[in-house]
Amino acid sequence: MNELDALRAWADPRKAEEMQAYHKAPRTYLGVGNPQIDALVAEWRASRDLDGRIALASDLWASDIHEARIAAAKLLVQARIRPDEAVWTLIAGWAPDFDGWAIADHAMIAGQKRLVTEPHRLEQVETWLDHPNTWTRRAALVGTLPWAKMNNPKPEDLARREQVLGWAARLADDRDWFIQKAIAWWLRDLSKRDAPRVRTFLAEHGARMKTFARKEAARLVQER
Repeated sequence: MNELDALRAWADPRKAEEMQAYHKAPRTYLGVGNPQIDALVAEWRASRDLDGRIALASDLWASDIHEARIAAAKLLVQARIRPDEAVWTLIAGWAPDFDGWAIADHAMIAGQKRLVTEPHRLEQVETWLDHPNTWTRRAALVGTLPWAKMNNPKPEDLARREQVLGWAARLADDRDWFIQKAIAWWLRDLSKRDAPRVRTFLAEHGARMKTFARKEAARLVQER
């Protein structure tokens, strides 16, 4: 049984219809839940070296099946990978194809680890801010969330945090709901560690954000 057949073995047609209605992206849905995907990915990861995992992830993504793309991303979620250039190249190559939050977020969870390992890759991610695909622009913020969540950032991490806050400011005029939500998400997470910096950002750029995003970004700040 190949990997796609293994996913299809868990298919639930009724759930697949519900998923297609929810996610809306025009692709095949099998109706397979994350626990089953996680179990299969664990088996596949254990039986392959890094090159094998990269090849499998590429093939799963190319199938354009929802659960296969989720599995492809999960195969690459690993903090320590050496060398990791091929992994990052694959993930970054997926970014222009993002067309919904679920697949994009799973891919960028894998991408987060590659960015923290090699922060110079932020220069490439910055180019996504001007991409015509909303989901690619959003991925720039999702991929950099680790810098919003650091409890004890080093000076170089603070500089990268400021870099991404600059990106958020650039995107503040973007009227897309998902972009506004991503900005709010980033700021809300940062407010747990550095509330004064979020207050400053909102004072400078909050008027350009949609009301719901500004309120969400400030929610935890206001509670303190």
